[in-house]
Amino acid sequence: MKLFVVAIFIISYILLVLKRGHPFLILGAAIGALLISGAMNLKEAFLSINYNVLGVFSGTMILSGLFIFSGVPAFFATKLVDRSKTVGMALLSVCILAGFISSFVENVATVLIVAPIAFEVAKKLKANPIPFLIGIAVSSNLQGCATMIGDSPSIILALSSGMNFMDFFWMKGRPGITFAVELGAVAAFYILYLLFKKYKEPVIQIEEVEVKTWVPTWLLAFMMLTLALSSFIKNKPTYTIAFICIIYSIVGLVWHELKHKESLSIVKDLDWHTFFFLIGIFILVGSLTYTGVIDDMANFIIGFTKGNKFLAYTVIVWLSVLLSAFVDNIPYIVAMIPVAKLVAVSLGVSPELFLFGLLIGTSLGGNITPIGASANVVAVGLLRKEKHLVKFGDFIKIGLPFTIAAVSVAYLFIWFVWSR
Repeated sequence: MKLFVVAIFIISYILLVLKRGHPFLILGAAIGALLISGAMNLKEAFLSINYNVLGVFSGTMILSGLFIFSGVPAFFATKLVDRSKTVGMALLSVCILAGFISSFVENVATVLIVAPIAFEVAKKLKANPIPFLIGIAVSSNLQGCATMIGDSPSIILALSSGMNFMDFFWMKGRPGITFAVELGAVAAFYILYLLFKKYKEPVIQIEEVEVKTWVPTWLLAFMMLTLALSSFIKNKPTYTIAFICIIYSIVGLVWHELKHKESLSIVKDLDWHTFFFLIGIFILVGSLTYTGVIDDMANFIIGFTKGNKFLAYTVIVWLSVLLSAFVDNIPYIVAMIPVAKLVAVSLGVSPELFLFGLLIGTSLGGNITPIGASANVVAVGLLRKEKHLVKFGDFIKIGLPFTIAAVSVAYLFIWFVWSR
């Protein structure tokens, strides 16, 4: 039965990566095969779904959509451009802003917010916009794992491991993953500085974006404050975090409907594809757990590294970087979280060492190639619409050094903080 489950998982994964069919059809066929074969039953399938993750994802997704609608991110981006001395520094500032926004807003949404500004600067400068859009995409992916609500892998890891919003900043008396990401960002943005500093032309005035409303910004801020405060409540219900996110999203939708009469269009345009994709992936990975495949994967890593915790940590981080450059990071991290926990228990080390390392490798590895992350795919698609074709090598020239710089610093920081 294990071989059958592994075969179903691998075939599904390959079809998803190669885009050989609609993802929902692929996952539906795989789940159907698992249920018919008896590899798992309906109860196990439903129990495999992490409803907390779905609640947080849908809540933050709705608020992100309202945040984009408000015009606040684009407003700040134009302000930064106008106050920069050179075009290169303006573009670097926009990339840094994109990174900051993506700490709280989904990465694809961040690219869609900031890309028009980069296009306008490049057009007036008569420069190639390719490096600018790549810089925005990789910056968004970098900061997405800095907070619990920044990206899908962060949400999945936090709620699969009992972490709360504040644990990303400070956990068990030690600095959390946010510090690792920000130190990595310093190194990564220096790479972008080296790439953009040749654009020494004075900044060109661009049309300022008007803010439609500040309400979504305040809702997002209050939601994060509530999440932070809930971190200090002991023995709170399991679904507290999801409940908080959903309540704020409902408030946002009600306000939007009363004020703008556009709630249905906002909901329709959200990333429901990822929402339902997550459900299928949870069930598919659940079959690996129920049949003992996850245990076998953990034992293989332990055997391969011969019980050396530094080697095991290194394998988990850099293998994640390599694989995430080519495959979707959502099914990968769902499958690897239980593996990382088992390896940590077997080696007698803090699970956060491997979990934070896993998140860094999985989130940042996608920056290497144009197909490694959804934000990259969107950026390349926007460039294609403007008749700028991005070659695989063009993306790697920026993505690879950016990723190596960010991961190396974060990898070492996490090791020194969490290996003891």
